[in-house]
Amino acid sequence: MLGAIGFFLIILFLGMPVAFAIAISGFAFFLTRPEIPWTILVQRSLSTTQSFTMLAIPLFIFAGNLMNNTGITSRLVKLANVLTGHMYGSIGQVSVVLSTLMGGVSGSAVADAAMECRILGPEMTKRGYAPGWAAAVNCLSGLIVATIPPSMGLILYGTVGEVSIGRLFVAGFMPGILMCILMMMATSWSARHYGYKPDHEKPSSAREIGKACIESIWALMFPILLIVFIRFGVMTPSESGAFAVFYALFVGVFIYKELNLERFKECLISSVKDLSVTTMILAFSGIFSYGVVFDQLPATLTNILITVTSNKYLLILLIILMLVVFGMFMETTVITLICTPILVPLIQQYGIDRYTSVSS
Repeated sequence: MLGAIGFFLIILFLGMPVAFAIAISGFAFFLTRPEIPWTILVQRSLSTTQSFTMLAIPLFIFAGNLMNNTGITSRLVKLANVLTGHMYGSIGQVSVVLSTLMGGVSGSAVADAAMECRILGPEMTKRGYAPGWAAAVNCLSGLIVATIPPSMGLILYGTVGEVSIGRLFVAGFMPGILMCILMMMATSWSARHYGYKPDHEKPSSAREIGKACIESIWALMFPILLIVFIRFGVMTPSESGAFAVFYALFVGVFIYKELNLERFKECLISSVKDLSVTTMILAFSGIFSYGVVFDQLPATLTNILITVTSNKYLLILLIILMLVVFGMFMETTVITLICTPILVPLIQQYGIDRYTSVSS
């Protein structure tokens, strides 16, 4: 399996699309294992996409696109601007706060980064912000979305690692809020350095903030309802995805009345495009997971790391460094699907809680 992983990294660095790189390297693994029936290759590809829990992913992607076209996102942008307009690098601060608010709506860091680059990016460059600075703020703030529920990464990790997704959702709030605070501090410091002035001289009044909160109340209520329903057993994570779609449709059609047939068609088309790539990655990752288990890679990796260190904190540091390197070249969905079956048994050997380790 190590040979297949090495082959995967090589063709990935050469520019092969991620989904095809996983498929080709998984196929190469089966070529080197003639004792494995070829029917396993097809079965593993199909079974990965037929998980009931995984159904939440396409539903939340569709819900995120709906919310971007129903007026929910625009009202969150206004709320974020009211809260941060008096800070240095005000639009950059809007990006960070908006990502925090969108963490309870979208669930996809990639979708959030793309949306913010389209909405906030042109305005940033128009005001004289450096394009690189604007891109960095909009893209890095998307990491907050991947932490605050509903998060695609948490759903994938919970499914593959056999961890309670409801508990992961509850655990995601505090790291997300801390990321928001630290990113706002970093944005403010860099904005001062580059001379990006605030939009407003004074903070918004309580009346202005209250008015913006009332206008955004339907968006702000969604993550609260989601966590309550999941934690009290009213619905499963997959059912919460269907609830998210219904909620977005209800708000867009009956509350804000901004969702028409043309926008609905655009949501469907963009969602299908997003899902086609995600589904291919999910399907082909099943082959990788089978190879990891077949070659007992977690046990091998555990033995190697035990010889390096027996300190669980040093182990977590090594895992974080490894994930940072992987994140330079691979999409987060791929990293979660490939690394989770390897790392979860490893951290359990060291007595590390699986819910704590997800923050890496």
